[in-house]
Amino acid sequence: MNHYPPAKTGLLRGRRVGILMESDFVEDEIAYYRMRFAEEGAEVDLLSRLWGNESLTFTGHEHRAPITVNGELGGLGYEELSRYSALIVPSGMVADRLRYSEDVLRPAPAVELMRRAFRLPNLVKAFSCHGLLLMSTAADLLRGRTVTAHNNLVGDVRNMGAVFTAQDVVVDGDLVTGRTVEHSHLLTRTIIDLVGGAR
Repeated sequence: MNHYPPAKTGLLRGRRVGILMESDFVEDEIAYYRMRFAEEGAEVDLLSRLWGNESLTFTGHEHRAPITVNGELGGLGYEELSRYSALIVPSGMVADRLRYSEDVLRPAPAVELMRRAFRLPNLVKAFSCHGLLLMSTAADLLRGRTVTAHNNLVGDVRNMGAVFTAQDVVVDGDLVTGRTVEHSHLLTRTIIDLVGGAR
């Protein structure tokens, strides 16, 4: 999948956007994020659990397209996270794969990352479609927050204590949620407006 260099102009010039990755991602969604944020001047980083490797190649859900990721999410502390303007958990089975922990008594590194991210109010946390599955073991972070999600997740987000609303995109402060992968363009536009308007 193509890498797009950030444009020299745009609402997000000089900003960074992180996208969490794993296999069974939706190829068109990730390609759109990379292209659209770069068009607005943002540097886009793909982040995952690399299991001690320098990089890993994941495969997409629809076309089995490969994508290589070299950003390790486990090593992102508060200082590194504060350099990002937005962190996106995309559609597909990315969230389900990232919430795996070999030690059931400890949260997965991606969940620990989101715990740190939620302590940074200037960092936009965005979830598309099934992305909120990642938060199932950190339900306290969503309690009382207004969200949307795929219809299959309505019961899950309510069990997490979130307030589900049947809209395509929902903004609750620094939390942005999109209903399905078909609404990725709306989620992207919302993130651009939030981050670009914060200058």
